[in-house]
Amino acid sequence: MPRRRHLLAAALALPSLARAQTAAWAPSRPLRFVVPFPAGGATDVAARILAERLTESLGQPVVVENRTGSSGNIGMENVVRSQPDGHNLLMGTSGALTVNPHLFANLGFDPARDLAPVSLVFTTDSALIVNPNVAAQTVAEFLALARSRPGAFSYGSAGAGSSTHMAAELFRLAAGIQVLHVPYRGSAPALNDTVAGNVQFMVDQLPSCIGQVQAGRVRALAVTGPRRSPLLPDVPTVAEAGLPGAENTSWGAVLVPAGTPDAAIERLGAAVREAVAIPAVRERMAQAGADAAASSPAELAALMRREGERWGKVVREARISVG
Repeated sequence: MPRRRHLLAAALALPSLARAQTAAWAPSRPLRFVVPFPAGGATDVAARILAERLTESLGQPVVVENRTGSSGNIGMENVVRSQPDGHNLLMGTSGALTVNPHLFANLGFDPARDLAPVSLVFTTDSALIVNPNVAAQTVAEFLALARSRPGAFSYGSAGAGSSTHMAAELFRLAAGIQVLHVPYRGSAPALNDTVAGNVQFMVDQLPSCIGQVQAGRVRALAVTGPRRSPLLPDVPTVAEAGLPGAENTSWGAVLVPAGTPDAAIERLGAAVREAVAIPAVRERMAQAGADAAASSPAELAALMRREGERWGKVVREARISVG
């Protein structure tokens, strides 16, 4: 009986011990925060805003490191191969994490297997924009035009497999229209050609195109998020326009190498969630065109699974190839 009481007491103490271990974990040296895209973009800006706050809350410098190339694969693999001790972080994006595995046959790693989710950080919506010379004021009018002239309309993207390409293909599949894809080397030249009328439309992220929309150089027919954007309150969502299957939101999230201790993941996740709840942080991210967000590791893992399944289907149905 005394032994049973001892075992019961030990079992009851386990949750408290786990909490104590989690609370006790702290970084012992500067943290490396890898952004797999160039400096200056929305993902990089959001990472630097977050890094400043994490430096304060974790008590160690959080240093942003840009490792670019191969649509984010180089930076992701760098983190995958790094020490899983809580000191190596990745700012992953929806495209790199959930689209790339379906595009690159020899990726060499699996983000879902080789990275451990920590928390969401931000989301960004896109907009269906058309050149002002397109005689459509609504999505319904645009679809009627496209269906009356199959293959006559073209859209620009930042390149094969980019978020702007995937979002436009999702829209095309949901709408059942035939249009021509014109890939560019980046979203800026694609947007410029949409303004010039060399391509008729684009599905571009709001941080990129909002200035051109507000200036009247392109017309926004719909936004892709689940709610109307405060930036374009009079523009309906794709669901409101009758195409719920075209709804999508890009996002960025913190991940660490698989095998990182649970205590470290929980401490990092708590620090991220605390940071993005701060009004000043949310405001700075909004100025960069991102909406601050947060999640548990389990919620982020579930999101990655759902997005991976959806984008895999788009890649297959649209027969998208990167080369």
